[in-house]
Amino acid sequence: MTVTSRLGDTARTVLTPAAWLRLAIGWGAVLALALAGPLLEPPVPGPLLVGTLAVIVGVILLCAFGVVGEAEHLARRLGDPYGSLVLTLSIVVIEVVLISAVMLGPGDHATIARDSVMAVSMIILCAVVGLSLLVGGMRHGDLEHNRTGTSSYLAVLVVLVALAFALPAAIGTDGSYTGGQAVVVVALTVVLYAFFLWRQTGAQADDFREVDPRVRQDSADGDVGASLGETFAAHRTEILLRAGLLVVTVLPIVLLSHDMAALLDDGLGRLGAPAALSGLLIACIVFLPESITSVRAALAGEVQRVSNLCHGALVSTVGLTIPAVLVIGALTGQQVVLAESPANLLLLGVALVLSVATFAGRRVTAVHGAVHLTVFAVYVLALFA
Repeated sequence: MTVTSRLGDTARTVLTPAAWLRLAIGWGAVLALALAGPLLEPPVPGPLLVGTLAVIVGVILLCAFGVVGEAEHLARRLGDPYGSLVLTLSIVVIEVVLISAVMLGPGDHATIARDSVMAVSMIILCAVVGLSLLVGGMRHGDLEHNRTGTSSYLAVLVVLVALAFALPAAIGTDGSYTGGQAVVVVALTVVLYAFFLWRQTGAQADDFREVDPRVRQDSADGDVGASLGETFAAHRTEILLRAGLLVVTVLPIVLLSHDMAALLDDGLGRLGAPAALSGLLIACIVFLPESITSVRAALAGEVQRVSNLCHGALVSTVGLTIPAVLVIGALTGQQVVLAESPANLLLLGVALVLSVATFAGRRVTAVHGAVHLTVFAVYVLALFA
């Protein structure tokens, strides 16, 4: 078989008719929403509002399952933590770029980073982790995770979250860091995140792999014993095609979720719901592919992959978003308010302490999942207070 025919066979395997259809529907919806902009300016007639939101959610779900499929193929081929990182960084980087674009646009967006990252933090630490542990524990019983890797995630998260939300209230001005303080915080955050990523993908990669030999064997379709470089060299075309397809399928999800923000604000405003609920729903939609992947991993007994997806996503979100918005604020003269309210700080602190307690033992259970979900329910309740 010639090289050209092998490349063609690989491309046909990855770029299936279903994949092309998802791309056409996803990007078609993005284009349609852009063209219909004037018709969807608030106040939007009720039937049109509900219909548009239903279509957007349907398209997002369609694209999300495509993303999940590609992410799982990459995870099997590359192994963890590399497979999970592809999905995590794809979503987080796009999200950070869009938040940065909003800050560079007209209007006052002093709290956009704080509100977005806070919502993501509670969704990941409580809702997604909780649901994953609940369904995984109900199916498999106690699940053994890699304590060294999980504790590394949580140690980094405790510091990054404190820098992002707690410290500005204590040493900043009106909830914002001063210029000099922002420089130090940006430097510390970037260095810590970069060092963590370097160690995670290098010398400490084994700390982020499954410890149960049966799960570890079942979750690896790649060449047993091969290094990342050897695997990439042997399957370069497939890996690049799947990674590219994942990114271009993720992008419509993120774009559509941000485009529907105004529609959600309009609809929830008519219902008298709190404004923060819209941000929570948008964050849920943006991280939908990662949430689905995490639950599927838990159902397969891959609890360390749940940690890699969830905790890894939050480390990347905080580690990339906070420096980006602080730099933009310094360059444009905008105020960047990061300090959270006492109630949100309390709930975020509870979520972090609970996470440390949950993953301190060798095994996690369905009970841990139920407790995490309870904290998320309290967070939603607090939104209406």
